[in-house]
Amino acid sequence: MEQIERFVEIDAPPAVVWRILLEFDSYPEWNPFVTAIEGTPIEGEALRVRIEPPDSRGMTFEPEIVAVEPTERFAWLGRLGVPFVFDGYHEFHLEPIGEEGARTRLLQRETFRGALVPILLDRGSIRAGFDAMNAAIKARAEEANVPA
Repeated sequence: MEQIERFVEIDAPPAVVWRILLEFDSYPEWNPFVTAIEGTPIEGEALRVRIEPPDSRGMTFEPEIVAVEPTERFAWLGRLGVPFVFDGYHEFHLEPIGEEGARTRLLQRETFRGALVPILLDRGSIRAGFDAMNAAIKARAEEANVPA
């Protein structure tokens, strides 16, 4: 088992971050890592996800949504072929922080399992992709949180 975790603190409440996280149609506008998601954010549904890790080959896969907890957690399970060959459990956790939960600590985590993980996993590229996505969602959420 391998796990990659990246955190970012965002000057916007979890509801704002959550809305951006689930606006799949807008991903091509702002997300440098997960460049496209098709599907409906409902537990048990399948998504079609395109990732473009920095300095690595992009890929499209079809994970199953395993958790949708509004303003708290969104997770999916993706597999390369059959179970336990190369499985990725991807999670986003949103935690309110600061005065009255006006800010958000966002955790992006992937847990990899399977026989091919030691061969196929490019840890550095995945970390860089998470960091790029976290910075982009931070910028978008903070911009959306500015009072009009």
